[in-house]
Amino acid sequence: MGKTKRDGTNFLVQGSILAVASIISRIIGLIYRIPMNNIIGDVGNGYYSTAFDVYNVVLIISSYSLPQAVSKTVSAKVAKGQYRSVYQVLKGALLFAVIVGLAASLVVFFGAEYFTGQVLKTPYSVFALKVLGPALVVVAVLGVLRGFFQGLGTMMPSAVSQVIEQIINAVVSIWAAFVLFGYGTKIGAVLGDAEHYGPAYGAMGGTLGTNLGSVAALLFMLFVFFVYMRVFKKRMKRERGVEVDTFACTLKILMITIIPVLLSTTVYNISGIIDQGIFKNVALRQGYGEHQIDVWWGVFSGKYRLLTNVPIAISSAMAASSVPTLTMSYASKDMQMVKSQIHSVMRYVMVISFPCTVGLAVLGEPICRLLFPATADTAPMAGTMLWAGALVVVFYSMSTLSNGLLQGIDKLNIPVINSVISLVAHVILLMVLMLFLRMNIYAVVIANMFFSLLMCILNARAIAKYSGYRQEYKKTFMIPAVASVLMGAVTFFFYKGCHMLIKSNAVSTILGIFVAVAAYAVSLLLLHGMDEEDLLHFPKGELLVRIAKKLHLLH
Repeated sequence: MGKTKRDGTNFLVQGSILAVASIISRIIGLIYRIPMNNIIGDVGNGYYSTAFDVYNVVLIISSYSLPQAVSKTVSAKVAKGQYRSVYQVLKGALLFAVIVGLAASLVVFFGAEYFTGQVLKTPYSVFALKVLGPALVVVAVLGVLRGFFQGLGTMMPSAVSQVIEQIINAVVSIWAAFVLFGYGTKIGAVLGDAEHYGPAYGAMGGTLGTNLGSVAALLFMLFVFFVYMRVFKKRMKRERGVEVDTFACTLKILMITIIPVLLSTTVYNISGIIDQGIFKNVALRQGYGEHQIDVWWGVFSGKYRLLTNVPIAISSAMAASSVPTLTMSYASKDMQMVKSQIHSVMRYVMVISFPCTVGLAVLGEPICRLLFPATADTAPMAGTMLWAGALVVVFYSMSTLSNGLLQGIDKLNIPVINSVISLVAHVILLMVLMLFLRMNIYAVVIANMFFSLLMCILNARAIAKYSGYRQEYKKTFMIPAVASVLMGAVTFFFYKGCHMLIKSNAVSTILGIFVAVAAYAVSLLLLHGMDEEDLLHFPKGELLVRIAKKLHLLH
């Protein structure tokens, strides 16, 4: 029993490390997007996100599944003490990453005009997409090294590299966006098209940061890798009489692991580019102007999606960290441990995603006015999107997490099937909302929520079926939801009252966020949604327990 508890705590600690790094990375990503958004505007953000949507799909198809697949394969070998086989897996994965990464890079670079102009009807995003091409090779190799360390049971190298990547990305993106926006505006003035060339070149500057950030992260991971290899080689030398799989066999095992994860993540994430293709083509045929469509998509991608993605990062991190530990537990037939880990990580994610959902719904427009003053005229539109679609945070968090949990218990094909079913239903709904109800960009918001909700339902049924896990609802869903609603009511009235008194959106919003955090924490503890043991699993858990006891919120 002691071992199980210790393993469970380590699982949450490792998950927390990656979750905290992902949150820091997302916060840095949010912070640098604020000045960049104000530099390149909603139209530039539309070009930037179009390039990234294409890049992300190609990345997903080529190498997005590598960290998880390598992590899963390595952890299974480590559990058996087969370190020579782990080294074989690493070599095979690196070879795969270089070949596939180069191929993907060439496809993006030489196919940029077709993707941006013909498919997505946003030809001015071609400059940004071409710059992203070389990053695909770097990210593929980086993913293998991250998966290698995660499979060994440590999330620290991946966590630190994520933060380094985002810091370099932020600095370069802001600087390059500013410089190139001005350069593009001058070129546009000569060509008589400054309205498009300034934002297009600014978006290209933003993608340059992605390239250099990934290079910096790779250099850090290579440094850690070469330092660690001295220890790892000693372990391999001590390994006697263990048969190592052939290189061909190792590649086959990797491919068997990669393909289902690849298919699942591709279908799960391709909805963004499908949404954009359908939305822009249908909107053009309905008579909307190209500039209006670019602004709509810029607000959706640069405000709504940017803000909702911050809390979703937590579930992505927890899903990534859960796979190696769940794989070990499932392989050793320790089903009690499997159920315990699923329960712990599900509660952890829901306790965070519910208040984020309500907070974004209540303070969506004020937050957009605070963060994006240069495009404040579109803040009401972004606020309406967040009010109507904030539940996507809960649904995407849960569906992303459940994908990882199913992969951890060796049900790799289930998320693929569920993603296909959800995607088909999503596309049908999107077409209905756009063609018959003419809901324009709000059709995309609602269809996205529906996609993630359907994934939640289908994945939850599969987890219950294959792991024997029975979902606990009161402390996982009901109490966080009630505490979040109470928090939302307090925050709404506080913001309105504060704004009436001091007439400052910035001060009212910042104070409103602090009030929201305090109101949620108090509500959650008073409703017994968290106990001392739960708080200890969070980063700085001991400090949180001491504060709660001083305030008589814990007994």
